[in-house]
Amino acid sequence: MNIILNGFSGRMGAAVLEVASLGYMNASVSAGVDINPKAGDIPCYERFSDISEKADCIIDFSNHASIKAVADYAVAASLPLVVATTGHTDEEKEIIREASRSVPVFFAANMSMGVALLCQMATLAAKTLPGADIEIVETHHNRKLDAPSGTALMIANAINTVRENAKFIFGRQGMAKREADEIGIHAVRRGNIVGIHEVIVSTDYETITIKHEAHSRTLFAEGAIAAAAHLIGKAPGLYDMSSLIG
Repeated sequence: MNIILNGFSGRMGAAVLEVASLGYMNASVSAGVDINPKAGDIPCYERFSDISEKADCIIDFSNHASIKAVADYAVAASLPLVVATTGHTDEEKEIIREASRSVPVFFAANMSMGVALLCQMATLAAKTLPGADIEIVETHHNRKLDAPSGTALMIANAINTVRENAKFIFGRQGMAKREADEIGIHAVRRGNIVGIHEVIVSTDYETITIKHEAHSRTLFAEGAIAAAAHLIGKAPGLYDMSSLIG
């Protein structure tokens, strides 16, 4: 499986290159794209229009603002696309949906299989304890730009499928008491934390805490490569982590 890697020169680009070099899922990177092209054994370009190498799919680990360029190239080249960036605006999400009408697109706020399982377990807990209070706490490194994280919103949206009247409350301040239909979402930024997501489901008599902690960015690279392999041969459409774990 040959990959075009958008965000080649970044941290996650380096993680994908490392995982591919170890032969994970027989993946290899045939070319990269980055606003700061890096010289090396694998060609890296500043623009998609410069790519001449053949590939089976695209993995996007760049910045959400580049989604139009990568989506346009995926459609023009008829290549499956894995969108592994976060922080997309509503307009950018529409670009992703539009591309998925022509090619298979995998779009997930977090590429971890463990986080996908956390979403399932949190949703089950919310459904089983319909009157419970739910709080989501996410912790990331001090350089992360978006808050709350895309993963925290992904978890909240999953819970929202069984709590249709839920309201998202981002942080807390003031003198108002907690309402029954709230889902609290809290962002912590410190140090060099890769990612911690915790869901607290609590009644007056018991508390369930579901927690996922990422120890290395490598797990996101593996997830993106697994998603790319999953897309090959698939019909156009929008796919996510639930497609992988069933």
